[in-house]
Amino acid sequence: MTNRLAARALPICTLAVCTLAACHPVGPDYARPKADIPEAFVEAGPWKEAVPQDTIARGDWWTLFGDPVLNGLQAETVRQSPDLKAAAARVLQAQAVAGISRSYLYPEVAAGAAGQRFANNSNFMTLVDPALISENTSVITFAYKAMPLWATYEIDFWGRVRRMSEATQAEMQASLAAYQTAMLSLNGEVAQTYFGIRTTDELLRLIEENIGVHRATFNLFKSRTADGLTSDVVLLDVETSLRTIEAQAQGLHIQRARLVNKLAVLTGTNPEGFMLHRQPPKGPLERAVPAVPVGLPSDLLQRRPDIAMAERELAASNAKIGVAVAAYFPVVSLTSGIGFEGYSVPTIANPTANIWGIGFTLFQQLFNAGRISLNVERTRAVYEEKVALYQGVLLKAFQEVETALATLSLLERQARFQGQAVDSAGRTATLASQRFQQGLNSQLDVLIAQRNLIGARTVAVQIDNERLTTTVSLIKALGGGWQDRAVPPGVPSMWVPALK
Repeated sequence: MTNRLAARALPICTLAVCTLAACHPVGPDYARPKADIPEAFVEAGPWKEAVPQDTIARGDWWTLFGDPVLNGLQAETVRQSPDLKAAAARVLQAQAVAGISRSYLYPEVAAGAAGQRFANNSNFMTLVDPALISENTSVITFAYKAMPLWATYEIDFWGRVRRMSEATQAEMQASLAAYQTAMLSLNGEVAQTYFGIRTTDELLRLIEENIGVHRATFNLFKSRTADGLTSDVVLLDVETSLRTIEAQAQGLHIQRARLVNKLAVLTGTNPEGFMLHRQPPKGPLERAVPAVPVGLPSDLLQRRPDIAMAERELAASNAKIGVAVAAYFPVVSLTSGIGFEGYSVPTIANPTANIWGIGFTLFQQLFNAGRISLNVERTRAVYEEKVALYQGVLLKAFQEVETALATLSLLERQARFQGQAVDSAGRTATLASQRFQQGLNSQLDVLIAQRNLIGARTVAVQIDNERLTTTVSLIKALGGGWQDRAVPPGVPSMWVPALK
């Protein structure tokens, strides 16, 4: 019986598979929209050299800055950040949804068992099976048992299931790109916050020097006032400058505390247990701004994860149009079953107790007040929205790169001019000190020259911080170290396909 069932079912299944293979899914096939991409960036600079693309920072891009402390902070961020953990969980969810959609491409098989025990009077059972009736019984008891196996399969003539699987696959890839976007943004914010802390440390060191100079100036004017060489008004003015600079120092301490606590949260650490240079390091801050090979504008399509996310969401929306269009057509499903039934275990074991069945169902909506057509219009409108969003992400990407390049170019010139100002102020302070030792200048001239030098160095430090943070912004705008096959922590690598 089983062989006869297989012989009957095989031609039907073969015909269904061949028919399905010949049917192209309804709805538009996806094609990435053409983008208006410039041939080159407007801003030029020394960092835009013709170099191979593999020299662009990949993976741990922050190592370009050569700071071991920053490297450690980034490692903690990737390992501990709650935001990244949440993004990774969303990737796992999207992968599960994609797997569920793919499962509908295959038959659904279910098994079961049933057992019942009946009792009835002999008059009724005489009609069923007289052998079950004994002479001394008017009420008999018997059992019914069945062990069936069912299989159902929707023949995807119109591609509804395939389009849905295509949509969920694209959404899964978009979630992976969203994870990479979150990581890139978080790593960039960690780097910029860390540079802000180190810059604040340097500003605190310089302001302490400045306070010393102001205090020496105040003591000088205090002694001159006592000797009657200057007025109390001048002394009060000098004291006002001293107290003002001391108040500014407290403001820098507040700024540093805020930045340290912010960095602690970014790295997924409780601020109470986060220690990062509680005391400013001694010595001047020396950090070179690394050169970043920019490449061509077209590289952004492959490097930026937010562009990949927008493009994958666009592909998913396109596939959902096919899902909506497929609702116009009937749903055809194959059903089959095989099993055993009987009133006792020996009966079930008998080959003649086999049961089987095979058939199909067809369901077609005849009237739904335009619900299907309205849903098709909705999905097409969603697709147009995603096209506009994709184009907007591209424009934003080009704007961010151009802005960072222009800012770096101007900051480089500003740093060069400010470096010349620092050198000039340094020579002035040295000359004033030499003339004071020779009796040609007063001590006040020396103090004024030292204050000017500290002020010039303070501006230089601030410019250097701007260059560092803008360099991070440029790396983020270029897509950082994002790679197609990067896998979030905890996500099985075999589940993650390469982004198209």
